Amino acid sequence: MKVPPDLLSFLKEEDNFIIATHIDPEPDAIGSSIALSIALERLGKKTVLYDRDNIPEIYRFLPGCEKFTNSISSLNTSHLPVILLDCNTLERAGIKNSSFRLTAVVDHHETEQTYGDIKWIEPEAAATGIMVFYLLKDLGIKITEDIALNLYSAIAIDTGTFRYSNTTSEVFRISAELVEAGAKPAYVAHSLYETWSEHRFALLIMALNTLDIKDSLAITFVTKQMFKQTGTKPEDTENFANLPRVMKNIKIAAFFRELNDNHWKVSLRSKGDINVASIAKGFNGGGHKNAAGFEIKASLESGKEALLKAVSPVFKSP
Repeated sequence: MKVPPDLLSFLKEEDNFIIATHIDPEPDAIGSSIALSIALERLGKKTVLYDRDNIPEIYRFLPGCEKFTNSISSLNTSHLPVILLDCNTLERAGIKNSSFRLTAVVDHHETEQTYGDIKWIEPEAAATGIMVFYLLKDLGIKITEDIALNLYSAIAIDTGTFRYSNTTSEVFRISAELVEAGAKPAYVAHSLYETWSEHRFALLIMALNTLDIKDSLAITFVTKQMFKQTGTKPEDTENFANLPRVMKNIKIAAFFRELNDNHWKVSLRSKGDINVASIAKGFNGGGHKNAAGFEIKASLESGKEALLKAVSPVFKSP
């Protein structure tokens, strides 16, 4: 994987950076951002890590996550460059009414946008963390234990802990190097999957009880009332979208999370060659081939019907 020369020049020549990633952050977004921040600061640069949303509690095991801020209003952004990691628009990063002197995008999502003075888009990369790994190598940065843990977690989450079809020999080679540098696979797996609260487990039970199977599409949902009943938060639904895929006849799993009345966030997960990013794009969303999402303003039943109509041609194709 070749890092664009203009991106390397940009990182070497500038001294101050805002590093921003997408709303509702997960370990690829968080870990990639922290790793790049550590690396740039080792070169004597200054960085501000930004995410509109707070880092979910389940991901606070990542060293350096306390560096994130959810406000850049006090900064004169017109004099600063911004690096967007794991996303490709300011809107996706939850940034409004801000302009930047220079903009760089480092992302691996299929739904590419036109934003960015400097762009490095690698849809075939299993995780943005892999791109940051190569970036650090080209910058001559030593992979420390904290960098290794962040990048390993980024790769682990986006490959389903090496279970998804994007798990390649390259993924294993890089992960092995990160383990040699100090990342601990058992610690990461435990932190990601074995630290649930009873409240979160109760929410999962409620969500699974909403299961609705239409053709090869499995739909589950969580409402605001369910959060209230269980004392949980939206971040507690992380990974809920993946679970119905364990059924052998399910090709696509969809998880609806209520944002407001008649307003839902929909997460899509698929198996094999079914591209849910293209389905999400039809609803002005985006993502990866096997993991994508969008928002829809409609009643739950209308949202389900719209999604079923969108996926039906996929099921009928040979």
